[in-house]
Amino acid sequence: MNKQISKIFLAADHRGVALKLYLVEMLNAAGYQTVDLGTSDPRTPVDFPDIAAKLADAMLGDNASRGILICGTGAGMEIAANRYRHIRASRCERPSQARDDRFHDDINVLALAADDIDIEVAYLCAQAFLESPFDDIERRRKRIEKIS
Repeated sequence: MNKQISKIFLAADHRGVALKLYLVEMLNAAGYQTVDLGTSDPRTPVDFPDIAAKLADAMLGDNASRGILICGTGAGMEIAANRYRHIRASRCERPSQARDDRFHDDINVLALAADDIDIEVAYLCAQAFLESPFDDIERRRKRIEKIS
């Protein structure tokens, strides 16, 4: 467990509820402090931009937090989240991708595709995302500053 992370905010649209609940349970069992931002009803459609905005608002000013967003494809959440200057979101399908995106691009939000990813692989992606460091060297910091 990465003790430098203050909390993990998780949010999903209606298509991602089951995966979100699984990840909340697994991350809590691993000792992380999670905050479930909804939605909780898989039968009532919600708009992914509203869910991404809720997570972005929750993370504002808390540089030690991380976020996980889930929708059917993952792409909608990634796009919506990256509208916010303090968010660097990436849609990942493999743990190695989550690890590399943290290391190279200092992502602070993981986007997952509930319709396309096995729940155990999703958890492995979340673990890699949470446990991987950012390679905090000057050239990478400069790149991050250009988008933040």
